[in-house]
Amino acid sequence: MKTLSQALKEQYHEKIYRIALTSGCTCPNRDGSVMTGGCTFCSEGGSGDFAAGPAPVGEQIAEAVVRIRPKTDAKRFIAYFQAYSNTYGDIGRLRKLYRETAEREEIAVLSLATRPDCIDENVIGMLRELKEVKPVWIELGLQTIHEKTAEAFHRGYTLTVFEEAYRKLKEEGIPVIVHIIFSLPGETKEMMLDTVRYLAGLEPVLDGIKIQMLHILKGTQMGTAYEKEPFPLLTMEEYTDLVAESIRLLPEETVIHRMTGDGPRRLLIAPEWTLHKKIVLNTINRKLREQKETENRT
Repeated sequence: MKTLSQALKEQYHEKIYRIALTSGCTCPNRDGSVMTGGCTFCSEGGSGDFAAGPAPVGEQIAEAVVRIRPKTDAKRFIAYFQAYSNTYGDIGRLRKLYRETAEREEIAVLSLATRPDCIDENVIGMLRELKEVKPVWIELGLQTIHEKTAEAFHRGYTLTVFEEAYRKLKEEGIPVIVHIIFSLPGETKEMMLDTVRYLAGLEPVLDGIKIQMLHILKGTQMGTAYEKEPFPLLTMEEYTDLVAESIRLLPEETVIHRMTGDGPRRLLIAPEWTLHKKIVLNTINRKLREQKETENRT
């Protein structure tokens, strides 16, 4: 297993920190192009509840750097455009925004979170230009390979759309990080592992993965439904077992960008154990060590 921190240190020989930024994009799953309301688990912040903004990108970066540098010796950063779909909208505006970001000396990598149905030829052309300035990563929110689950939370695109976007990006030599969520309603342990097995079998090999537990948040469609009629969620023990097993299934080349996520405390309904991030990570790492020790003995 290789974590993002390890991979960055190997490549850059220094600590590189991620700063969450806001591009001002919306999402086709919110503005009516696909549907309205977004995915049922998605808050109004669109997964960017901890992102800076909305201010000019230079101000956002300066604010984040001032906040981070006193705690670290970081010189350079990953500019992570997190909220909503960051390849969706006026391509001229986006090209200008991301080029301005990439050209900044303190930015080492440009990382754009988006949807597979927001990767078209215009976007590919923009990414082709940007990666001549700085490395560009694309983060795709897949969440699950199971169409019935995806329909239930209103994802708004099929697995075939993901596969086409993945193919186009990899043909351009652009690293792809895929987001998945465990404990989506109705999914069994085997269904969740099937998503991991699918990603483990992608060709070319998947560059990175972000794994997180489902957060039930106030103000979301899923949150409202859960408060009326709660459904089963993984316990911390079940989740950490599942993450450890998933990592064992992935190719060594796939970098682990995230093993658990932060749900905003003020919005989180369940599960409360996800607030204890250090405990969750320590438990996963312990289980990974135990797995390795067992393998070494056999």
